[in-house]
Amino acid sequence: MNKVLKLDISNLIFTVINLVVLYLLLKKFLIGPVLGIMEKRKAFIEEGLASARAAKQEADELKKQYELKIETAYETSKEILSRGKSDARKAYEEILSEAERQADKIMEDARNAMELERAKAVHEMESEIAGLALEAAEKIVGKGMGNAENLALYDEFLAKAGGTDDTDSN
Repeated sequence: MNKVLKLDISNLIFTVINLVVLYLLLKKFLIGPVLGIMEKRKAFIEEGLASARAAKQEADELKKQYELKIETAYETSKEILSRGKSDARKAYEEILSEAERQADKIMEDARNAMELERAKAVHEMESEIAGLALEAAEKIVGKGMGNAENLALYDEFLAKAGGTDDTDSN
């Protein structure tokens, strides 16, 4: 059993050549395409990541725009509400002012009507008093007096009675 391991140079060269050929074949047909596929996959992944970043940035911009629009809408609604309250307050004050003007006009009309009625009543009372005074004067003096004397007697009666404003209670 004395077999010693022999080193055969031709076998060694043949094995080295086989390994070099195998390496070149593997590099050309296996490692090259695998590396190409890996590079394509890497580029695809990087493109996907860049697309995702762009989409995220666009989404953030849209979010900012929507938030700005919401804030603007909120401010606008507050302004509209404030303006509506102000307009309602003005309308209320105008209606109240108009009602007060109408009430004042009604009161003034009522005072004027009262004054007219009072003046009419005073005039009627004066006429009645004058008639009574004339009748009384005619009875006292008799029928011998003229119309001018009757008027003078009437004026004298009114002066003694206190004039025409004697019934004014205001």
